[in-house]
Formats: sequence, structure tokens, C-alpha cells
Amino acid sequence: MNAGITAINEEVERTSAFVQPLLGEMGKVVIGQKMLVERLIIGLLANGHVLLEGVPGLAKTLSIKSLAQCMDADFSRLQFTPDMLPADVVGTQIYNPQSGDFSTRQGPVFANLVLADEINRAPAKVQSALLEAMQERQVTIGEKTYKLPEPFLVLATQNPIDQEGTYPLPEAQVDRFMLKVKISHPDRDEERQILDLMGRTSAAPETQQVVTVEDILKAREVINNIYIDDKVKDYIVDMVCCTREPARYEIEVADFIQLGASPRATVALTLTAKAHAFLRGRGFVTPQDVKSVAQDVLRHRVSVTFEAEAEEKTSETIIQKILDELPVP
Repeated sequence: MNAGITAINEEVERTSAFVQPLLGEMGKVVIGQKMLVERLIIGLLANGHVLLEGVPGLAKTLSIKSLAQCMDADFSRLQFTPDMLPADVVGTQIYNPQSGDFSTRQGPVFANLVLADEINRAPAKVQSALLEAMQERQVTIGEKTYKLPEPFLVLATQNPIDQEGTYPLPEAQVDRFMLKVKISHPDRDEERQILDLMGRTSAAPETQQVVTVEDILKAREVINNIYIDDKVKDYIVDMVCCTREPARYEIEVADFIQLGASPRATVALTLTAKAHAFLRGRGFVTPQDVKSVAQDVLRHRVSVTFEAEAEEKTSETIIQKILDELPVP
């Protein structure tokens, strides 16, 4: 077993050579949001969509655009608005009166990285247009189904404060985001660096391409082989099951949980923990890898009761209590 882990460690070291150059390039324009940048890369490596939530001005859109610039991938941006139509996302069929035939015009969703900016500003019919693309990685237009390019990643942003002209995301769509990352303000020193970098009328520094699509696909193959012990697997399953049946684990949060995490959370927690280990150059997963990504994987999958809201308890506080009290292998 040790020889196998050693071989995986060596493979991880070889294939993760692009990580530090990528972090360096993104660090040229994104100051003080290391966790945000890391979560975007984890989503890319784990083949999962990412939802970023934060007030305006915290570099959500800039981070996603910078990641796209660092790759040789196709990138498209969708600015979601209340008058948007599903065809604006996936495409549509156009009638040609001369030939009497319909031709298909593919929408902006046909790209490797899709920035869905302010995703909660579009109505439910537009949100539902993304469901097939996000889960099946295909789009049906008319009677034909089209495969989306590989890799395919939806990176969405939303503003938690402004409720004017917004629509809550359907539960089915929220669950399809592997990670929901909440972004906070930078500290004073970081904000001072932002001032030095951005306090000018000329354009901000540009990033260079340092990663290829082949690098990402090769890294995903290696991540699939990262070793995860049975005890760590049990820990992941227990953590997710505890959001559904906390009394079974003698953790007193049952009154605060309306709906626990789905089995999709178990898979997401495993993949993101592997990607987290990959970023740190390890060929094996530790319980700390799981705990590091647990909040981002679970916070949008745990619905709280009215009693929890009355006591000002959020899904994050409930998940943190589970992390604190659930025995670690």
C-alpha cells in the first residue's frame, strides 16, 4: 500500500506543476482572495460547478475572468437579467424561408468556462434551461441533443444583499453546484495592495496563459487515483448522514435542520477533498482535507427550520457544530 501511495505522490507532483504558476498569475490581479481562487481551481479539477456569493466589489467576476485568461479554454459570459429567455442561454432553432429548413444556433453555454453573472436575476424558466447542461453536460435544442465541450464548468455569482429584481434559485439547481463559496472583504493590508494595483485609470495587469485543457484533464485522471482510506470514506458518509439524522450521532441539531444534504453531497465532498489534497501535492486524503471543504460543499444543501432562523442559526453554524462534535478518524 505504501509503495502505491508513493507512486501516486510522484504522479501528483508531476501533474500539479501548473498549480503554482496558475496561482501566481491570478495573484497579479486578484489580491487577498486566496480561498476564492483555490475554490475555483478545486471546482475545475473536481469537475464541479461553483457558486460565488458576496456583496459587489469583491472580485468575483474578476477572479473567474482571470482564471479563463490563464487557460487556453473557450470562455463565455452571461449577464443574467429579468427579461432573459432560455434561448439566450442554450441557443435556438432558426427558420430559413428559402430552404424551408431549421438551422441550429448554439448559445453561449457552449464553452469550457461559462460565467453566469448575477445568476439569481433571471426567472425560473431560464434557471431550468441550465439544469440539463449542469448535470448531464449536454443541451437539447429542438429534437437534437448536443454534447457540451470538455471540460465544462459553470461559475456563477450572486449578490446576497440586493433582493430587488431577483429570483431565488430552485433547490434542484442549487444542489447541482458542487461548491457554494461565501466571500468576505479583504483585510486592511490587502485593501492597501488593491489600491496600489487598481488605483489608476489604465487597465489592470493582464494574466498570461499558463494552463492547457490537457493539463486539467490529466490532473483529473490523477485525482481519480488519489488514495482515500476507508475510515475517511466512512467519515465523509457520517458527516453527510448527520445532516439528515443528527440524533443518531448524538449531535443536538435536529430541531434546526429542515432538509439534510443529498447523496450528491457525499460524492462532491469526496471529489473536492481529493482535489484539495492534489493542490497540496499529496496523493492521499486526510480528514483535514474533508473538513477544509465541508462548509463550501454543504452550506447550500442544508435547509434550516423556522426555529433555527428565530435563534439566528444558519446552515454554517449547524455544519460547524457537526464538524466540531463528529469523531474524526
